[in-house]
Amino acid sequence: MTRLHERIQTPLTLEETFAYVADFANSQEWDPGVASAERLDDGPVGVGARYRLGVRLGRRVAPMEYRITAYEPPHRVVLKGEGSGVTAIDDIRFEGDGTGTRIEYIADIQLGGLLRLIQPFLGRSFRKLAENAVGGMQQQLDDRASRAGDVGS
Repeated sequence: MTRLHERIQTPLTLEETFAYVADFANSQEWDPGVASAERLDDGPVGVGARYRLGVRLGRRVAPMEYRITAYEPPHRVVLKGEGSGVTAIDDIRFEGDGTGTRIEYIADIQLGGLLRLIQPFLGRSFRKLAENAVGGMQQQLDDRASRAGDVGS
């Protein structure tokens, strides 16, 4: 298993940050590793909500299905993704700090089958993907805060 751990800060309010990030249909807007993202069911975002993502793996796009397994607005969302020999648990935590929101993003990635044999050699690649994802998240959240003229939680 590979564990990735990133932290960012945004001036967007806690509630707006949580609502945007917890809805994984938005992940295509901030994660350059996601080619497509769609919600598979109706209703409010919460435990059980399902998403289909097209995840870029090298030169191909592989389908992954994500499901929200824990939903604690506006402080935490956990999603489990499965597909193409990969299982991922994304645990995203949010904390208001008086000037905006701090986000802690922890992703545990487990490759299956023969891919397990090469997982120890992919740490640097996984870290780069995580840095790009949270960098894109940071940019999108900051842009949303600028457009709204919003500072503080």
